[in-house]
Amino acid sequence: MRTHTVTDSPCGPLTLVAEDGELTGLYMTEQRHRPGEETFGERADASEAPFAAAIAQLTAYFAGERTDFDLPLKMTGTAFQQRVWKELQAIPYGETISYGELAERIGNPAASRAVGLANGKNPIGVIVPCHRVVGANGSMTGYGGGLERKQLLLALEQEAAGS
Repeated sequence: MRTHTVTDSPCGPLTLVAEDGELTGLYMTEQRHRPGEETFGERADASEAPFAAAIAQLTAYFAGERTDFDLPLKMTGTAFQQRVWKELQAIPYGETISYGELAERIGNPAASRAVGLANGKNPIGVIVPCHRVVGANGSMTGYGGGLERKQLLLALEQEAAGS
């Protein structure tokens, strides 16, 4: 059974979606590739699992006190998307890599465009840090939550990391 809750953040309201005790989505308002509200299930209390842990960890992250997440995740996508999303989680806090570097890391150096598409469809933003992927020259390129939010997340991490 799928349920959801909404929590406030410096990026605006975040909708957390869970199924069978695992987080399946974290969506921002006006996010590209955001599923329809009808797919989120019934609204649940924020104190229920896994929402309470996710909100506590997100709060610590936004306060600059947490650099990684330890939550039960269930990400549904193609095998290629799964590889990209798994590799996103290996990008160190406060650092960025290019789409080309990400493609190389998954063993498919010619797939930077496909990596970008998979990155954009990441269903668990912030926690699975797709915001850490930038253009080849370090430029801020597309982000499903909007470039302002991407810049906010990167600045938060770089400040907390002392970069």
